[in-house]
Amino acid sequence: EIEAVAETIAILTEDDAKELMAKSVSLLQERVGKFASAATSRRLRAATFLRRAAQVPDFEADDLLAAWNGRHGAMTLGTAGGPRAQLSTLAVSIQLDSFAKIKAIMDAMVADLKKQQQEEVDFKAYCTKEFDTTEKAVYAKKQEKSDLEAKIEKLRTLMAKLTKEIEKAKKQISESSDEIKKASKNREADNAEFQTTVADQRATQTILKKALSRLEDFYKKGKGNKLVLAEQEPPVKFNSYKKNAGASPVMGLIEQIIEDSKKLVAEASESEYKAQGEYEKLVTDTNTIIKQLSDEVEAKTKATATAKGESAEAKGDLNSAIGELESLAQYDADLHGECDFVLKNFGIRQKARLQEMEAIQAAKGILSGAK
Repeated sequence: EIEAVAETIAILTEDDAKELMAKSVSLLQERVGKFASAATSRRLRAATFLRRAAQVPDFEADDLLAAWNGRHGAMTLGTAGGPRAQLSTLAVSIQLDSFAKIKAIMDAMVADLKKQQQEEVDFKAYCTKEFDTTEKAVYAKKQEKSDLEAKIEKLRTLMAKLTKEIEKAKKQISESSDEIKKASKNREADNAEFQTTVADQRATQTILKKALSRLEDFYKKGKGNKLVLAEQEPPVKFNSYKKNAGASPVMGLIEQIIEDSKKLVAEASESEYKAQGEYEKLVTDTNTIIKQLSDEVEAKTKATATAKGESAEAKGDLNSAIGELESLAQYDADLHGECDFVLKNFGIRQKARLQEMEAIQAAKGILSGAK
């Protein structure tokens, strides 16, 4: 082995070999130097490009992007700041780290920016959908609230109307009942007077018939079957009385009185019959009215109870609707707090990320040898 090494050294140290090796080594060093110079140039160009890109006015969205990136309190790769901060940091890293490491960082940053772009697009779609859904829900709930308020007012008016009508009907029932009682009392009084009149007249007739019978016995029959007055003066003399030889006028007077009494009884009976018929008709008609009014009261009392139940239910639904509107208002406020920032500055952040990705891709191209 020692002998082989010695021979190798001898070969390399010969004059011709030594001169050739010197030229080869010199060429290799020159090529390495040129390669190193080119790499350094690409680093410098890429870093300079990124620094210039970081100063573009469109990148005045660092605060907006930083706020978006830190909305959940967590940071991901390349999200420690806005485009200016990220590009400036990347420019420094290009001058310090290997190309392979820098390119890997660039790829990771671009991937993360694309992810952020899509997340924000999705979040915007979510916000838009939620705002639309909430707006429709609020409109529908307000309409429901308005309908319930109108229903409650309508039921209140109905119940007030029914209450008045029930009170009026009850008053009519009471008045009708009093009318029947009054008519019954009057009928009893009239009937009692009728009974007394009839009884008195019939008693009078009985007495007069007895008197007439006595007179027939007192007088004797004359010729031609005429009654002849006995030789006797009447016990009482009237101024208009003229002495008559016959007994017929006296008995005729009594008979006339009896007939008048019978006529009076007949007229009283007819009046009583008529009065009784009118009374019975009054009672029948009034009872019919009372029945109708009682049915009306019953129906309207049930309607009032139904209206009260519906009103109570509507009031419960109204309170529920008001509670839901309050919840929707709170949700809408929370949604605005969560989404207003996204919707207001969406275009700015999207454009800034896109330009940042283009700047990173261009810098990566410079590192890869692009002109």
